[in-house]
Amino acid sequence: MNAIEVNNITKTYSTKKNTITAVDDVSFSVSEGELFGLIGPDGSGKTSIFRILTTVLLADKGTAKVMNLDVVKNYTSIRNIIGYMPGRFSLYQDLTVEENLNFFATIFNTTIQENYDLVADIYKQLEPFKTRRAGKLSGGMKQKLALSCALIHKPKILFLDEPTTGVDPVSRKEFWEMLKRLKAQGISILVSTPYMDEANLCDRIALIQTGKILEIDIPQNIVNRFDKNLYAVKSKSMFNLLNDLRAYSKTESCFAFGQYHHLVLNEEHPDMNELKSYLKDHTELEITQIKPNIEDRFMQLMRK
Repeated sequence: MNAIEVNNITKTYSTKKNTITAVDDVSFSVSEGELFGLIGPDGSGKTSIFRILTTVLLADKGTAKVMNLDVVKNYTSIRNIIGYMPGRFSLYQDLTVEENLNFFATIFNTTIQENYDLVADIYKQLEPFKTRRAGKLSGGMKQKLALSCALIHKPKILFLDEPTTGVDPVSRKEFWEMLKRLKAQGISILVSTPYMDEANLCDRIALIQTGKILEIDIPQNIVNRFDKNLYAVKSKSMFNLLNDLRAYSKTESCFAFGQYHHLVLNEEHPDMNELKSYLKDHTELEITQIKPNIEDRFMQLMRK
């Protein structure tokens, strides 16, 4: 049995001027015990999918099941077996760390002590601040508290909507290490993120853009489908370099990527001397062939 099944889900939002399709005929499944990532930029439909699966939003079309329970017909049963951590910090900011945990434990008719083994690794980091109001915690600590509250009733599935957005790199790394330990305990996890580098930390991923699923597979298989030669290009004037590369007649695509521009040419065996000659006015020019990553494949899929 799959932990999550989504079949042809569509969700639209209407305004006075037009209708926006946030989720466009989306289908995917998550196996029991799997860490599945929904990867895409802001506005790609991730949160709408999460809200449908956690029974707080109705889809216009399609069906979805969580642990074989229909999200419309069996919404009350689903709410008892899932943990949901929305993208925006939504705990009670005027309650302390301990009071928030006790509150959520009480809602699910349990106690911190009863399921302490599940949250122990996280709660140990929070314990020194247990009397501090949630609103006064750092970003990383807020996320750890939110995760603890989502876990306190021992859910079968965790829904984590952009849990590391706005969190420092160290806290991001710690958070993903926590998710690996939770997965090892048999909890199924659906996580969304706009950070492409986090895709490699998932068992499988779905790339999503403008409400459509672009591709679903294990991260390495997705990267392996990038079928072009890729070059990292750098010069002293990066802005002018980007414009010149995009204007080059043999450029298929070029986009900024950190300290470099990632360049794909429309020839299988390009003449690099010709390219260097074209860029002769650029100083400190570097052109290196590199291996693609998830983001390169994502950009390639967006152009199709």
